[in-house]
Amino acid sequence: VQLQASGGGLGQPGGSLRLSCAASGSSFSIGRMGWYRQAPMKRREMVATITRGGTVNYADSVKGRFTISRDNAKNTVFLQMNSLKPEDTAVYYCNVLAVGYEYWGQGTQVTVSS
Repeated sequence: VQLQASGGGLGQPGGSLRLSCAASGSSFSIGRMGWYRQAPMKRREMVATITRGGTVNYADSVKGRFTISRDNAKNTVFLQMNSLKPEDTAVYYCNVLAVGYEYWGQGTQVTVSS
């Protein structure tokens, strides 16, 4: 499974950014999809996950501001990030479970600064 993430970049405090990640190369159904992030000098943390059936889970720090969604037909997961804060600055990684294996995207930088 290959993961291609896009989006991210520089956002202003209070602004919005959108990430997307497309999974390819698997003839099997993609299971849970999600986003993790890692800030400098910090451990990687879960941001949001979504099951194939649409059950979502969010980190407390992003609840009410971020929305995860997916397009099962295109094996793509999205992360809409609103009300951005400087502490959202991190490298964001797409994560996918497929046939019992876990896959990671290459990471995309999100920087929130005025």
